[in-house]
Formats: sequence, C-alpha cells, structure tokens
Amino acid sequence: MDKKVSYIRASRTPQDDNHKDSDYVLNSMTTNSDAPQYDDVFWMKKALELAQKAADQDEVPVGSILVVDGRIISKSFNKKEQWNTPIGHAEVICVHRASQKLGRWRLSDATLYVTLEPCVMCAGLLVQSRIGRLVYGATDPKGGGIHSLFRLAEDSRLNHRFDVTAGVLAEECGKILSDFFRRKRA
Repeated sequence: MDKKVSYIRASRTPQDDNHKDSDYVLNSMTTNSDAPQYDDVFWMKKALELAQKAADQDEVPVGSILVVDGRIISKSFNKKEQWNTPIGHAEVICVHRASQKLGRWRLSDATLYVTLEPCVMCAGLLVQSRIGRLVYGATDPKGGGIHSLFRLAEDSRLNHRFDVTAGVLAEECGKILSDFFRRKRA
C-alpha cells in the first residue's frame, strides 16, 4: 500500500503569498480507534524529556519514543559518545529495542516520535523496519533524510514509504539543540 504524504502550511499570514518550500511541513495521520488517544504533542513532550537526559549526559540532545496502540514500546536518546559508535542515534537504539521487545522487525503498526528530523542512516532504518509513521520536531537542514536534504519517506524507488508529521514542538526541539551547542562552543 502506498503511503500518502501531504504538505500543510506551518503558519500563514495574509501577506504571505510568496512562500518557500521550507514554509511547509509534512503531515499525515493514522489512527487506531482502540488505542488510547494521546496526541502527537503529548508523545513529543516525552521525547523532549529524553533529549534533556541526553544533554545532561553530554550527548547531542535527541530523544526518541516508539509507540504501538497508544503504548510506549521503547525509548532512547543519543548515546554516540557513551558507546563510542556512530550508530548510537536515538532512533537506531529505539527501533532496535522495540524489535527485540516485540520479537519482530516489521514495525508497520508503530509510530516513532523523535525530536530531530532523522538523518539518512536513520531514515534508511525506518524504511527497513517498515515503520508505519514518523513524527519529528525540529528539521535538520545539514543532515535531514526525511525532508531537509532527502525525502526518503516518500521515495517511490524504495520498497517502503511511511507517513510523516513534521514540526511538532519544533521550536522547543530546536531550542534544546541550539542551547546545547551554544554551551559546547562557550
């Protein structure tokens, strides 16, 4: 089944007729009527708490939560520095833990919440895991594999596409990152 990704305006003013592509965010929703109805903001706040834990441990503050049927299956934050590995991204750890817990690698019924747009490596992981939906906060103009640099979630050349909602608590997600790097440079 092809997944649809639609674009909505992030914000609009009456004078805003000359918009840029960056004024749009990816938006798509899937719901399960039997699941507890928490909204994306609720889950993103939980991911932000994890991002803060990463910052507290001197890791790049990215948090991730994987949810199935309204329940957290796994959660993580970046651990590249602690583990001395380039694959210590929050998304990789979170998806791996979820697959182990569920006893399967296909996660088509799952939603992954992450505070930063996934990089190309993590976007590839989401394709390979057959993720059902991705929700992210801040965009990553230097490394984003979903919207900013590449559009892997909707690339018809790949064997899987998934729904994406971007920009959920984007300001808060971006602020924790910019504050972290400001402190690192000081």
